[in-house]
Amino acid sequence: MRKSLLAALFLAFCPLLIAQQSLNNDSVIKLIKAGLSEDLIISTINASPATYDTSANGLIALKTAGASDKIVTAIVMRGSGAAVMAPAAAPAASALPVGIDEVGVYIKDKTGAWAALMPEIVNFKTGGVLKSFATNGIIKGDLNGHIVGIHAKNGATFPVVLAVYVPEGTAITEYQLLRLRVNNDSREFRSVTGGVMHVSGGATRDSIEFQSEKIAPRVYQITLQSSAGKGEYGLLPPGATGSSNMGSSGKIYSVSIAE
Repeated sequence: MRKSLLAALFLAFCPLLIAQQSLNNDSVIKLIKAGLSEDLIISTINASPATYDTSANGLIALKTAGASDKIVTAIVMRGSGAAVMAPAAAPAASALPVGIDEVGVYIKDKTGAWAALMPEIVNFKTGGVLKSFATNGIIKGDLNGHIVGIHAKNGATFPVVLAVYVPEGTAITEYQLLRLRVNNDSREFRSVTGGVMHVSGGATRDSIEFQSEKIAPRVYQITLQSSAGKGEYGLLPPGATGSSNMGSSGKIYSVSIAE
């Protein structure tokens, strides 16, 4: 038991003891012959002043003595004056705000924590196809969205703070913030998504300009103040629908805001 303890202490403090003297190829070979682990030998090489023979003969002698490729590489790096070779440091767990861990939209709750907004299904149709259930006279050629239900499942009060974690290569300006118009049993909006842009006909009628603040890589914060007015809002991600006249479906992140 005592011998095991002494051996453990020797292994633990070996780099510190050897660091007080200069190492060379023979010193490393002695460490290898003593049975020290590869990691411990590399740590000692990195922590100690040294003069190594990194010629072909010197490296062959090290390999013949049982030095692993990693030990030889560490010696070559130290001998060339390059940066100390060490195991790659693990990357930071995450540069993202706590609670934001995947692409999507998040809302800040009363405690200041981020909670994921669950998207709703939105059905898109173009031109006069939607006139059978649309309100406010949909103009032919515009792309229109229809969401079942008059209120979003996500409720909030002003100020409403959203965070958008965008996909790689996507800009926050590709998202559309929309004011949703409530019908008898649904919410609707008019959009320019899909390349159909009849702006003069009111295609941007429900679009709201917004300012965003980058708070982390690919994460942007959007704040809605009371001046926006209570009601139903939706954040439409890019590529939510195609341009087919036969209609399509996608997703929208919606929130119901009360004063």
